[in-house]
Amino acid sequence: MELYSGYMNRLIEELSGLPGIGSKSAQRMAFYLMNLPQERVARFASAVLEARQNVRHCKQCCTLTDQELCPVCANARRDGKTIMVVENSRDLAAYEKTGKYEGVYHVLHGAISPMLGIGPGDIKLKELMARLQGDVGEVIIATNSSLEGETTAMYISKLIKPTGVKVTRIASGVPVGGDLEYIDEVTLLRALEGRTEL
Repeated sequence: MELYSGYMNRLIEELSGLPGIGSKSAQRMAFYLMNLPQERVARFASAVLEARQNVRHCKQCCTLTDQELCPVCANARRDGKTIMVVENSRDLAAYEKTGKYEGVYHVLHGAISPMLGIGPGDIKLKELMARLQGDVGEVIIATNSSLEGETTAMYISKLIKPTGVKVTRIASGVPVGGDLEYIDEVTLLRALEGRTEL
């Protein structure tokens, strides 16, 4: 039995299709939207539509932007000789929040996953290789520590090494505040191998 009208059911169904949103969260969001003033809902809907119509890939690093170049690539103070390769724009944002990285990025928009049918041609590798024709000194591979992320890192490393560009991988290991007894062996080994001098 349906509890709500067709419009409410459709709204709840669309909201529950968003990542991380279950049916209860979708219901709460739908009721929240229904209680907002009409002009606020119109601004929200307009923002979604305008973003979808105007946001595209940066012509240099492939992150999402509404300009030809994203703010990072357009910043002349960034070190264009160091490129950090990340899986998606959320990863780029996470590194930018640290305020410590001064190089530029390359967003792959995915990771190699034979199980999901995602091969090297399905992510932005051609664009990365084209960038290496310029003056690049180091490529930092910052893909996730998942099987797909590791596969992608190894593939990229094998592609880049013949060019003579230095290839590094971010260290991974024990999270801040993590108890060693609860951390798996692979993570502990990575932490040991990625250790730095104090």
